[in-house]
Amino acid sequence: MSDHKGARLVLEALPSGSTLIADRGYDSNWFREALAEKGIEPCIPPTRNRKTPIAYDKALYSQRHKVENMFAKLKDLRRIATRYDRCADTFFSAICIAATMIFWL
Repeated sequence: MSDHKGARLVLEALPSGSTLIADRGYDSNWFREALAEKGIEPCIPPTRNRKTPIAYDKALYSQRHKVENMFAKLKDLRRIATRYDRCADTFFSAICIAATMIFWL
């Protein structure tokens, strides 16, 4: 299943923002149109098999790796990777502490 099919489920829950940075899995015409209706500019590279490539901000898209690297570092921590906490608030607190620790180290 491609990513844009799952995006249909969370499209209404998207917070307001000016730009959405996503990978090629979210490249579909209906998803781009839905984002435009919400006033969100998509920064999504076109799939390789798209007949007419759509322009996107390559400099902005290159910043996406910082978010990906942060998730990779968070998953290195055993408590977060295995989700030991029973309560969502406690789990979120552990993520905040870990993110702060990673930021300062």
